[in-house]
Amino acid sequence: MKRTLAAVFAATIALVGGFSPVMARDHHHHDDTGRAIAGGVAAGVVGGLIGGAIANSGPRYVDPPPPRPRCWYEDREVQNAYDGGSHVESVRVCN
Repeated sequence: MKRTLAAVFAATIALVGGFSPVMARDHHHHDDTGRAIAGGVAAGVVGGLIGGAIANSGPRYVDPPPPRPRCWYEDREVQNAYDGGSHVESVRVCN
């Protein structure tokens, strides 16, 4: 429904922007350089961009991040790298 309303809104702005130079021509002198038409087109483009931004500003449904693993430190026996023996060291253990 929001996208439909936004599309109708953008089309209305583009249509009104296109007709306003034609209506203004009866009351003002124009030098026929196309500035009025370019202004109408620019107004339509800007209106479409604003309408599209409004239509796409809804909530985003994203899965929450996974829970962080539970970690703790335990004293464990670890092999020595130099003499083949072992020693006790605090090691981080996570689920």
